[in-house]
Amino acid sequence: MSVQVQQMFASIAPRYDVTNDALSLGLHRRWRHAAVRVSGAVAGERVLDCATGTGDLALAFKRAVGPTGTVVGTDFCAEMLAHAPAKAEKAGLPVHFEVADAMALPYEAARFDVASIAFGIRNVDDPAKALTEFARVLRPGGRVVVLEFGQPTGLFGAVFRAYSRFVMPAIGQLFTRNRAAYEYLPRTAAQFPAGEAFLDLMRRTGRFARVEARPLMFGTAWVYLGVTAA
Repeated sequence: MSVQVQQMFASIAPRYDVTNDALSLGLHRRWRHAAVRVSGAVAGERVLDCATGTGDLALAFKRAVGPTGTVVGTDFCAEMLAHAPAKAEKAGLPVHFEVADAMALPYEAARFDVASIAFGIRNVDDPAKALTEFARVLRPGGRVVVLEFGQPTGLFGAVFRAYSRFVMPAIGQLFTRNRAAYEYLPRTAAQFPAGEAFLDLMRRTGRFARVEARPLMFGTAWVYLGVTAA
């Protein structure tokens, strides 16, 4: 991933969680729980959460797989990841965190049951390559779950675009003193393929026997599921 993106996330890491809560009014947590439900994760399974950031999705998966399951959370930005272990310890949820690149995962094939990424696939230099890597480390019949922003339409879409263009950068500046980061994030979300277009990207990797997409909040976000061949 680009050094510039890595540096951007490093700069906002100390205030990332509180800024996310302010920007989404806590909705991002509900969306992550929706991603876990779509994954079908059950007790005892092994989960890899990529671009885990400060660990929110990894912790949600740990709750789903329970004490007999394992969760590994990775991120390419060490500064973001540094906040995750303390959150896991406070929650009483043992999760292993380590720095790793989503396009070159340091894990053997067929190690995990579920691979996930939330609000991070659009920041990967080659999303198709990352999806291929996710599929590689899954057992046959494993599931890739992607949570990402979309582009809602209609009146709500117009309001959302105005919010993204004007309000998000202002709040980002207030909380992190990095307005550019919160101009970059909504801009990349607006340009990234959503819905059927992202499913096409998944299909083109040739790694999934089945793919599906579920919109959240009128398409503000999407949960994508890809199931590898059994």
